[in-house]
Amino acid sequence: MLTVVGTVPDPDFPLTVGRVDMIQDRLTINGRPVEVNRGTPALLGAMVSALKVLGPKQITGVLAGDIGLGDGSRSIYQYLVKNFVGIDLHTIVFHYLQPDVDWHNRILLTLKALDNEAVMIADAGFMYAAKMSGQAAKYDLFTPDVGELAFLADEAAPHPFYTRGFILHEDNKVPDLIRRAFGHENAAKYLLVKGKTDFVADKKGIISSMDSPGAEAMEAMGGTGDTLTGIVTALIGMGMNIPKAAKIASKVNRLAGVCANPNPGTQVSEIIGYIPAALEKILTVSHE
Repeated sequence: MLTVVGTVPDPDFPLTVGRVDMIQDRLTINGRPVEVNRGTPALLGAMVSALKVLGPKQITGVLAGDIGLGDGSRSIYQYLVKNFVGIDLHTIVFHYLQPDVDWHNRILLTLKALDNEAVMIADAGFMYAAKMSGQAAKYDLFTPDVGELAFLADEAAPHPFYTRGFILHEDNKVPDLIRRAFGHENAAKYLLVKGKTDFVADKKGIISSMDSPGAEAMEAMGGTGDTLTGIVTALIGMGMNIPKAAKIASKVNRLAGVCANPNPGTQVSEIIGYIPAALEKILTVSHE
């Protein structure tokens, strides 16, 4: 089972668990429509688009509304601990969730007790909780942007708010931050660092980096990091190894952005529409 756990910025959106589909360009979970703008819905939209090329694979979503107060996130945590026992789980990605170390640890224990060991991916709030708990190294992939990487690299920061200033200084280049994160065991087995240049790394160092193709407008567009996480999750969920999946996902996300010819008013949903064609092209080139 390929599972996505996250929140939507709507306090009235109830805890909803079920199949994720795209019906007439409208994203639904268990039949309930979800607006694709950014965040977890953008991640899901990217996954659905990628799977149009990769082949049929059911996505199970676990979503709730949360505008930063934590109520929706707690309802998700409670559901996971109660229901993720004895399930056949292959790949799971945790996305926008209110960081809570206690709930994180309970979920991690639940996942580790499963008969099969799932591939675990974390981004945004849950990645923070993983680092804050001291158990980041038990994950398979983190997908931070450079600001989030700075928090992972700061071994003394108990919370993102307290990331030390010298860590955030522009003179600290991404490779240095990656080395710090792995050196202090605050990284997953692999990192996919999202930015003007995307980096794939493990504890031995940089595996690959991608800075083209590129569309300048994407740098300021909300949701493009979410689509990248969605594409790499889909590739991993179909059995591709993580370093290859991360590299291909970066190229696909970039190419989809270029094809959309974005401007400051472009919505991430427009980029999602170009993911299938971009993925077909990148996969064809990688097989040559």
